[in-house]
Amino acid sequence: MATEAIVQNLPNLRRYARALSGSQPSGDAYVAATLEALAQDPSLLAGITSTADTRVALYRVFTRIWNSTNGKESDPINSTLPSDRHLGQITPLPRQAFLLITLERFSDENAAAILGVPVDKVRALVDESGREIAAAIATDVLIIEDEPMIAMDLENLVEELGHTVVGIARTHTEAVAIGSKEQPGLILADIKLADDSSGLDAVNDLLKHFEVPVIFITAYPERYLTGERPEPTFLIPKPFDPTMVSAVISQALFFDRKAKSKQGKSPPGGAARVKQAGRRRV
Repeated sequence: MATEAIVQNLPNLRRYARALSGSQPSGDAYVAATLEALAQDPSLLAGITSTADTRVALYRVFTRIWNSTNGKESDPINSTLPSDRHLGQITPLPRQAFLLITLERFSDENAAAILGVPVDKVRALVDESGREIAAAIATDVLIIEDEPMIAMDLENLVEELGHTVVGIARTHTEAVAIGSKEQPGLILADIKLADDSSGLDAVNDLLKHFEVPVIFITAYPERYLTGERPEPTFLIPKPFDPTMVSAVISQALFFDRKAKSKQGKSPPGGAARVKQAGRRRV
């Protein structure tokens, strides 16, 4: 039961680890360390009889490893992280609570068990993280989505968060044209587009010219959570939960702001651009 449940929960744990660390290699390194710990000490899952309990226990072991090693210069896992994205530079516990509740959809009780804190502290941690994220500068957003209703929902959600949508593209060609012209501060992209082209290819073409955080939204997340190829750091399944999209947008921008601030760079689509009036679509 435990082994099967662990396998079932690995894709979600890898998603959480990538969101927390900001990259696939570092996230997977922490997941691998978690599996090694479980192999060395099976008692960590002793007495667990359900898949749901196994998921909580799995995340709890991951959290202990993360919190015991994150921020130490001698940590072999963190040595794989680019220094400009090192989570030791930000407040880690509130962000963990934020992701466990909003991205992984744990209850307050389960999140508290994973983090090893009282239940009443979980909501305070989430609120603290929200205040940190709210301090981020609003940005311009390019939406690459071929389904009109989904694109409209994303546009409304993005604007409610205080950002500006500079374009909605339905094809690879449109995405590259808008992105090259506007150089947004964030891209939300479907993977399969209207003309059977790939949102992945469109994004990769844009990333050749400027750096920007990207969130992929797809009806087939399992195809991109195999561990056999480079995977999107931020990946949301369709049909999406607006709260989850909001959380991941904030997460992606928070990492990007921290990285560029440390590098002394001004992020694309920043405050100087966000005040531009009007929405432009191709």
